[in-house]
Amino acid sequence: MDSVTSVLGAPGSYPISAVIIAQDDEVRIAQAIQSCRLFADEVVVIDGGSKDGTVQLAESLDCRVFVNPWPGYAKQREFGVERAVHDWVFLIDTDEVVSQELATDILEHKRGLTDVTVAYSLYRIGDFLGRWLDRGEYLVRLYNRKEYGIRNSLVHEMPEVSEERIVRLTGTLWHQGFRSINDHVARFNKYTDLEAQSAYASGKPFRLSHLLLRPPARFLQKYFLHGLFKKGLSGFAVSVFWVMYEFMVGFKHYELNSAGKLAQHNAMLPAEKEEKGERSYAVQ
Repeated sequence: MDSVTSVLGAPGSYPISAVIIAQDDEVRIAQAIQSCRLFADEVVVIDGGSKDGTVQLAESLDCRVFVNPWPGYAKQREFGVERAVHDWVFLIDTDEVVSQELATDILEHKRGLTDVTVAYSLYRIGDFLGRWLDRGEYLVRLYNRKEYGIRNSLVHEMPEVSEERIVRLTGTLWHQGFRSINDHVARFNKYTDLEAQSAYASGKPFRLSHLLLRPPARFLQKYFLHGLFKKGLSGFAVSVFWVMYEFMVGFKHYELNSAGKLAQHNAMLPAEKEEKGERSYAVQ
């Protein structure tokens, strides 16, 4: 994994603000900040209330730091975007590192950021149990805030951009997301909470077929289609975790739907009894 080690100027280019949301990650945030220095004209760090040295470290690296009690992913991301000086914004997390190739490509694009309707995606690759996974995903991370806003969702918050307006950058965003199995399980628990809450809030019905079919389908996709079988035990573990993820989302969605129906039933019960002329004999 390579990372940016120098700072270069780009006269006449469009300025970019790198925006990082942070929470208790003093171990990784410095590398994330430094990897943006080649192309970013400022680095804005939004801290949700860290108990470690995250804030002090970011300040020592000449970042503009704001502390905002955690309001959720989308709102925190938007809070940071609003405090950027420049309209072109690059989004990065504390556990991500911009490769030299990607940083150079963004730097080269700075002179051509004339069309605010165009947004730029990059290829992110994650790690697991000490190994980098071959298959990643394209994510929109560079865009103009006057044209696009952050999708208001509980999870997977990113700029809302139609596919035809997206240009892909070259290079890699390295995602150092793995800390430990315990941490991975804890974060999966949090993310599946948000995923299920989002599905329930949007009115999506729980479907037993999804619960039965999505987990094994996800395993086949990750392990065989995405080639994780080549990664030994690490690849097998990732595939199994995705099965667990799908099961947890499905069961939590079912739980929320059941709780909602029960609450609705209990709320209607007194009115139904009154209509039938029944009276309550509960002790007052």
